[in-house]
Amino acid sequence: MEDNIPIDIHIPKLLEWLLDRRHCKKDWQAQITSIREKINAAIQDMPENESIKELLSGSYLNYFHCCQIVEILKETEADTKNLFGMYGSQRMKDWQEIVRLYQKDNVYLAESANILLRNVKYEVPGIKKQIAKLKQLQQECEKKIADYIKSASSAQRELESMKKQIGISGNNVQRELLSRVSHLNEVYANVTSNIKVLEKALQHYIAFSQMVAGITYELPLISYVIEKGNTTTYEWLYGEPPQKIELPDTDKLIDDSENNAVSDEIDWDISEVNDTDIDYGISLEESGIEVETAEKETNVARGVEAYTVLDNPKTRDEFISQLMELQSFLKMRLLETQKDSVGLSLMNEQVQESSENLVKMLDSVQVVKQLLTDSVTQQLHFIKHSKRYVEKVASSFDQKLNAVEKMKASQEAMKIRKQEVETEEAELKPKLKILMNKTRTLQEQIESEISKKYKNRPVNLMGGF
Repeated sequence: MEDNIPIDIHIPKLLEWLLDRRHCKKDWQAQITSIREKINAAIQDMPENESIKELLSGSYLNYFHCCQIVEILKETEADTKNLFGMYGSQRMKDWQEIVRLYQKDNVYLAESANILLRNVKYEVPGIKKQIAKLKQLQQECEKKIADYIKSASSAQRELESMKKQIGISGNNVQRELLSRVSHLNEVYANVTSNIKVLEKALQHYIAFSQMVAGITYELPLISYVIEKGNTTTYEWLYGEPPQKIELPDTDKLIDDSENNAVSDEIDWDISEVNDTDIDYGISLEESGIEVETAEKETNVARGVEAYTVLDNPKTRDEFISQLMELQSFLKMRLLETQKDSVGLSLMNEQVQESSENLVKMLDSVQVVKQLLTDSVTQQLHFIKHSKRYVEKVASSFDQKLNAVEKMKASQEAMKIRKQEVETEEAELKPKLKILMNKTRTLQEQIESEISKKYKNRPVNLMGGF
């Protein structure tokens, strides 16, 4: 009855169990040292045999492997056997000696128990943990790849939006920007064709100021453009058109170097750009303070005087300032008219205007102002008159382009990294499978050996995998 009762042993307690029951001695490790030395010497001279090669390919030869080698040598060394059944082959003698030393004091059981415990507790879990880590790395790589794709797409959209906004292809940013400057002529032509509608509003402004202050306040640039159109600054300053116009060379704004020195971020809200940040290179002489100049005498419009009044940065700013003055005046008058109808009736008929007329005047001012101050027009103006602005736009474009390329490069690098991790995992999985199979085999072999010592009672080693 007792013969059928299984012997259950927990693997972590197996070696201790063997020592407590005196199956093995406590100094077994000292004996193992000399056995390992003999094994290392014996494997230096082995016959050509596939089964032996397979056994020797393992990371660690144990007692059971040595027994298998002896069985194989019985075939390969059969011709060395004498009449008494003894082998004359030194190979056989060496391996038989190794097996005998293993069997003495059951050293093989202690070593096998130790190997089994190491495999179950450290080797197999270690590889499993490594595989799990590699899987996690793959997930992280996938997430980063997705992030890089998203960032690259976002940067590409920003780049395309910038190309569309400034109207370029991006092959040569500075030259493309300057090539768009000619569009300003259309803008100025639109302003000139629409400015006539401001005449009534301007007359109301002058008449009202005369009545209220007794002084005639004028908006001279608006009056001038209404009367003369968008002439050269020279004609505005000197009262007569030039016989010759020598415009500044806009090509001097182009910087063909691949790396711009300016790296500031471009704020595409053009309305916030301050003209005071731009060096227009306008001297006092060029501003018209000294009327008697060489240019006047020769009737040649040079430098900024060759620009039209709507294109010249200083006169353009003054023109916009006068538009804003007229706009503010009309808004105030509209507010007063809506609040005080009695006061309106007492005014001089010359300065009386209905709310409806004032709204129309305001609308006409807004139309002209919008033509000059919308973001595209202002951008073109800065492109034409500021090398620093052109360099900033080019630098910003390069930064966005580099961001796209960087994200794409990072994406490709992460794909390569993911592939490397996948390859490493693929290499570890078969190793894990082999180790687990060998460990299970070793477990069964130990169970069988212990069973023999207890009249073949079933032995269960517990706590494996």
